[in-house]
This record gives sequence, C-alpha cells and structure tokens, in this order.
Amino acid sequence: MGLWSRLVAFDPHELSKLVEERTAVRTLLMRRTLHVVTAADALALRGVHQPMLEARMWATLRRNLPGVDLAELAEAGRPLFEGEPRMLTDAAREIADRWPGVATRDLGDALSCLVPLVQVPPRGLWGQRGAALNVTVDRWLGTAPEPQTPEAVDALVLRYLAAFGPAASADIRAWSGLSGLRESVTRLRPRLRVFRDERRRELLDVEDGALPDPRTPAPVRFLPAFDNAVLGFDDRSRIIDQEHRGLSVQGARFVLVDGRVAATWSVAGGVLRVEPLRPLTRRERAEVGAEAEPLLELHGGGRLEIA
Repeated sequence: MGLWSRLVAFDPHELSKLVEERTAVRTLLMRRTLHVVTAADALALRGVHQPMLEARMWATLRRNLPGVDLAELAEAGRPLFEGEPRMLTDAAREIADRWPGVATRDLGDALSCLVPLVQVPPRGLWGQRGAALNVTVDRWLGTAPEPQTPEAVDALVLRYLAAFGPAASADIRAWSGLSGLRESVTRLRPRLRVFRDERRRELLDVEDGALPDPRTPAPVRFLPAFDNAVLGFDDRSRIIDQEHRGLSVQGARFVLVDGRVAATWSVAGGVLRVEPLRPLTRRERAEVGAEAEPLLELHGGGRLEIA
C-alpha cells in the first residue's frame, strides 16, 4: 500500500515476484519494525541497525529474560534458522530448556533481533497468507549483512534527508531509531543546507532537495499502517494533529487530505470505510471518493462508505 500510494500504475504482484526471486525481502530495520526492502539494502542496512534492534529488544524484554545471556541465546538460536524456514517460537522451543521459566514467545522475540533474519514467502505476497517463517539473511541471500561503518550511517542519513528533508536531527532519530547520529551530521554538514523553522530549530536538507511552493496542492492519499510519511518525524505536527498521534502506533491506516491526516480507512467485506477525524467539505469528500475508486479495484471491487 505504501508503494501504491506513491507510484503510478504500481502492481503489487510485481513486488510479490521480487520477493519470490529474493530481490526484495522482509526484515527488521528502522524502529525495530518489519520493512520490505531490496536485498541490497537489507545487506547494507541490517548492520547499521543491529545495535539499535538489540537495545530496543532488551529494553522491552529484559524483565522477561531472567538469566538469559544474549550472546549464548544468539549462538544457540542461529543454527536453527540456517536450514529450513522456521517460526520464531518453534525455534525457541528447541532451546528453551536452557532457560527454564522463560516463555518461548519471549525467546523467539529476542532471536528476531539477535539473529539477522528474513521472512520468506508466501509471507508478504499480495493476496496470500502464510506463517511467519524465518531464515538467516546469509541463508536466503547467500551472503552476510555488511558491518556497520560510518559511511553506511552517512548514506542512510542522506537518503532520509532526500526523502523527508528539511528535517531536524531528532526527526532522523525518530524515523530510524538510531542514536549517536551527531557524528554523522557533523561529517555531512559541509554537504547539507541548513534552515530554521518557526521554533528556531535547525533543519537539515540535501543540497539539491526540492522545496515545493507551500501553496502546491497535495492530493488525497490512502496510507497503510505505520507509513513513513507519518512516522518519519519526531515533530509529527506537520502531518497529524497531536490529539490523533496515538492512532499511528495503534496501526490505524490514514487518509491524507491536503497533506495532513484527516481520516482513517479500512476494508472489510467489500466495503472501504472512511472515518473522518475532522469534518470534510463536499469537495474533499469528492476527492476522497475519486482516490478510493482505484483502491477498491486493487482490493477486488466493492463500495465506499464515508461516515
């Protein structure tokens, strides 16, 4: 859905083919969230995010993993994912006797961060369902993820700014989940443009970043849950009202009207239902309806309901 909302004539089956061909993969990256990325990006970026993934996992699970040595868990768990694809809990169950009293669910959750894994098809294929089976990145792509380097971190920061700049350093941290970005920003500063927002915060951007006229109309867009357009900033007031910010972490799917979150949407039983978060004008409702037509076609047809 994220690609459909951005690309003309996007066909989700083409992405499914890339996943089947191992040209694209599903793996944990930014913010300890599953992302679909190219195989090349998975290899380049997993090492960059590995310390963050382990730190966030430990912050969440440390009370659930008494007596568990993470290095020992990773060493014991990795071989279980180097053969046939496995579910996390199934793999954890095979080594759970080493840590009596620790839930296999928590051991599996920890393994998802400690061991670089990818979810294999049919998981992630359009219109199909399947168990979340995992194998190591090495096993699936034939090579190990690249180690974290300053150059890799700098490349990620530049790609973020190319997509979301002008943005503050706090925005980069919020989007990526990474800490310690000050060194990267310092290295890159000679190559960046600097702005100030209304609060006098420093905003950074790539040298050739586009700066649209503020009056440029923003078309209606239907976004998937956890979309980067909403989660890409620390200060999300530019795109969503503070009172609705919590909906993003609950997995709500948003409708953008004039570039701001104005409604949520869902599809069930052939009905695309739009729930406005503020009153929509007649023109806005018509624009939402026009954008909903191809979305309904994507989901096999149906009807639109705007509450």
